[in-house]
Amino acid sequence: MLTVEQAADWLAVSRTTMFALIRDEVVPSVLVGRYRRVPADELTAYIERLVAQAGKF
Repeated sequence: MLTVEQAADWLAVSRTTMFALIRDEVVPSVLVGRYRRVPADELTAYIERLVAQAGKF
């Protein structure tokens, strides 16, 4: 589980962009207590969807 900031770093996007991806339900996240976390496998799945949409690999 990654923090929003860690997930943003992993995708090389801003924190604001990461929150927008979460808000728009493009990247799923969960609440752990009061903290929002992004499962690492969800980031991998998001990247795979982007690659598939681009028609690469």
